[in-house]
Amino acid sequence: MLRRTVLGLMALFLLPWSSSAENAATRSDWPQFRGPKRDGVSSDTGLLTSWPKEGPPLLWEAKGCGRGYASVAVTGGRVFTMGDGPSTADDKDEYVLCFDDTNGKQLWKAKLGPAWNRGSESWQSSRSTPTVDGDRVYALTAYGDLVCLETATGREVWRKNLNKDFGGRKGDGWGYSESVLIDGDKLICTPGGPKSTMVALNKRDGSLIWAASVPNDRGAGHASAVVAEIGGIRVYVQTSASGAFAVRASDGKFLWHYPFGATAVIPTPIVRGDLVFVDAGYGTGGALLKQIPDGDSVKMEVVYPLKRELNNKHGGIVLVGDYIYGDTDANGVPWCAEFLTGTVRWKQRGSGSGSASITYADGHLYVRYSNGVIALVKATPEGYKESGSFKIPHSGSRPSWSHPVVVNGRLYLREGDYLLCYDVRAK
Repeated sequence: MLRRTVLGLMALFLLPWSSSAENAATRSDWPQFRGPKRDGVSSDTGLLTSWPKEGPPLLWEAKGCGRGYASVAVTGGRVFTMGDGPSTADDKDEYVLCFDDTNGKQLWKAKLGPAWNRGSESWQSSRSTPTVDGDRVYALTAYGDLVCLETATGREVWRKNLNKDFGGRKGDGWGYSESVLIDGDKLICTPGGPKSTMVALNKRDGSLIWAASVPNDRGAGHASAVVAEIGGIRVYVQTSASGAFAVRASDGKFLWHYPFGATAVIPTPIVRGDLVFVDAGYGTGGALLKQIPDGDSVKMEVVYPLKRELNNKHGGIVLVGDYIYGDTDANGVPWCAEFLTGTVRWKQRGSGSGSASITYADGHLYVRYSNGVIALVKATPEGYKESGSFKIPHSGSRPSWSHPVVVNGRLYLREGDYLLCYDVRAK
């Protein structure tokens, strides 16, 4: 009897711990811009297939994000973003903000420096999304200040400037908005220009490991670097104001360049195996490239050149199966095309208007329009089919450009000073 009682008590004590451990083990992270693989694709399943008129249930709403278009990183039970003049601060400077993922409570804020106030009002403020790596979070300001902070407290660990420290330059007048890549012990970012087109830094102290030079590079664009593996060679693929390029991860050796230009080159490249899809707006278009092993190097050939009908400004491209989805420039007219041919399968206006940012999860596209409408759209080449839409609270004063995030059955939407968290799990 005593033995059965003891075993029963042990089971009662162990059950909550086991459940908590299991939840922690199965929890997914979205630690950087466009998710774990930087492709805008969520691994979530069991999500709602339609929304009511008012949208999915709102779990919590938080204030204190400030003015900005940064998306969010979600990891370790916390949510990170960037913004200018948050309502929880007494100035208009730029901050990294950290929130409790359980209830939206702001845990800390860390000042980065002055806000970006150049150019037209709609393009001012934060655009870069923080990158979280264990006990460190990395943020890049429009002025090129790269800052490493403690994840737990927001305390600054080190700081570099892409212009002053590496001779970088921007290819347009809108400042930096890249979200830096952490790859092992290296931090990869794109100062721009022919001297230090891309650099690898020691992520712990910011010291330079190598600098890669792309001949005649005009300056940094706005995309974020992605990783490819070609014939056993690790490659970093990126775009700048001069087009697409790749360097060898081990030492920064320049590998190939696909030249094109636009007023601003923004979308992050899509990598699948040895294929790379690159894109730019302002009527430029999208192209598919193939990377080929070449001894200890990698060369590139064009599968199809830039197709203007695939141009995308800053809403991003997602690859689902054999099809790619994006917005037409910044016009709020989403399209679907065949990945391997670039043939457009459909192009159609939805319930929102203005530039559309797109994220994919569980058979659906989450299409967020500039006017504050977000739509749930079936990811299919058969046509644009909405399964619900709603107007995001607090939208309207500035464009709704922040990319949506779907992770752990939740939809995160940054809308200016507000952060909204919705439950999108199927009941």
